[in-house]
Amino acid sequence: MNNPSSYNPLYDLYKEYLGDMTLLCVEDDKFSQMLYPLLFEDIVSKVIVANDGEEGYEQYQKNHVDIIITDYHMPRLDGLEMIRKIRLENPFIPIILVTAIDISDVIIEALKLHVSNFIRKPIDTEEVFEAVVMAAKIVIGERYIEAERSKKIHELQEKERYSLYQEQIAFDKELAILRNDFYYQRLECECCSDESVLIPDFIYRPLDILSGDAYSARMIDNHRTLYLLVDGMGKGVSASLSAMLMTAHINYSIDIMLENKQFDLRDLISDAMNYIRPILLDDEMLSIDFIVIDQNENKMEYAKFAMPPSLLQNLSKKITKLKSNNPPMNKYIRTFEIAQIDISSIIKFLFCTDGVVENTLKGGKGIYADHLDEDFLNSYTKEELKKYFFERIDVQEDDVTFIFINCFAFENKMLYHRHFTTALSALDEAGSWYELLWKKNVPDDMTMIANAQIVFTELMMNAYEHGNLGIGSQAKHELIAKDSYIDILMEREIYCVKQIDVKIYLIEKETNRYLVTQITDEGAGFDTKTLSKIFRNTAQYNGKGVYLSRQASMGLYYNKVGNSVMFLHKIS
Repeated sequence: MNNPSSYNPLYDLYKEYLGDMTLLCVEDDKFSQMLYPLLFEDIVSKVIVANDGEEGYEQYQKNHVDIIITDYHMPRLDGLEMIRKIRLENPFIPIILVTAIDISDVIIEALKLHVSNFIRKPIDTEEVFEAVVMAAKIVIGERYIEAERSKKIHELQEKERYSLYQEQIAFDKELAILRNDFYYQRLECECCSDESVLIPDFIYRPLDILSGDAYSARMIDNHRTLYLLVDGMGKGVSASLSAMLMTAHINYSIDIMLENKQFDLRDLISDAMNYIRPILLDDEMLSIDFIVIDQNENKMEYAKFAMPPSLLQNLSKKITKLKSNNPPMNKYIRTFEIAQIDISSIIKFLFCTDGVVENTLKGGKGIYADHLDEDFLNSYTKEELKKYFFERIDVQEDDVTFIFINCFAFENKMLYHRHFTTALSALDEAGSWYELLWKKNVPDDMTMIANAQIVFTELMMNAYEHGNLGIGSQAKHELIAKDSYIDILMEREIYCVKQIDVKIYLIEKETNRYLVTQITDEGAGFDTKTLSKIFRNTAQYNGKGVYLSRQASMGLYYNKVGNSVMFLHKIS
């Protein structure tokens, strides 16, 4: 038998294919056991020789093996039995079967086990090399496919990570463009009685990261507020860019007007039209609501550019619909109308984009506009209207944005009123008192009692530590880290004469009843706009309690200063 290097011109090619591979040779014949290392030790990375099928299987499990050559007839465990065991673990590794017999049953069984090749005894050196090289090509092919698959997966993962990152950045930018001057604030008003507040609430649910909807809520002065809704007509990047550019510019114009103390709605709209006109494409349009509510004058000014009707409900439960008084804004429009309405008897407002009214109902039976009046009339809070909307539709088909404003009138509605000192012991007392009054009003709903208790406990603690004792979030965490937090609380309690005021109101609307809790401390308060960052990033520790409080109630509403918070639960 010749050394392959002396007769085979493909020796270097063999080495190129086999240089990094491990070959397992399973053979009980002593001559063959010596032959395989002699043939392959200078070509492959490693040659492992096993005496029979049992030992061959053991060596396969112990080592990383790329190609197997095995005899068929061996003691203890023959070649087919060994292949059968290996195939249970690895259906792809190339296996070459060597046999001195030509039995069809053996060949058929070997084929069923996906044997890569056959070699007959007596062994021909060139035949062995060709079989091993073919097996090596299979291994290389599998490696290449796996490498390409891994590369592709890695590329897709990186692309997905980058895409998600870009989407998050884009959405954060959209949220930064939106402006809300009274985020989770209630507005004092005189529209219903001397003891009433306006609760502006918002739903902003883009269908995609690049939203065609935008909104803003701006405080013009102590008695006027502006509400803006923008809807880029169409879908995709162009509509989103137009909506966001328009919203950003309008907010900038408002900032300049407020800085100069010269706000004028007509000037604002004219400026917005002049800005967007050269930006819009020939067939591109924007639907926009400009709405200014003046609480002192009890009037509302509005310019509606092809927006869905606004709904206004009065004390007699009558709904007034304000239809658009202008066509959609486009690059050719030059004039516009501003209308005015008396709102002295209005207690509830709804402004929305067409994603609300045009969404298909379940089963394709009409659109949500068919039920909007009814649901608006039956909703005391935006959470109820949101619930009605998503219960009636199958899937959200477009960006959904609406502004829901309700008047909470508390005159003669107060059930309980207590003052608590600024002390941990007083907080315990307050918690027990609050739990008892809830059990008195809803004795059978333990889940609601638990939710109300969570909100009350968290917000009372905020009034105690952040409000009256003046310990900020950062300072609190530093004190906890130093294990001195409780000691500092005890020290400050001694000198604190401030109190925490708690009022509980019962409001009845149609067949529904709501318990409203108001907690007021005597601290300096805080800017409620910081809640925006908390609610967008719930992973951070600071503010998690406030986030949970919002989740466990129908909404949190602070006063302008930020030292009084109101929350409510629907009890029937």
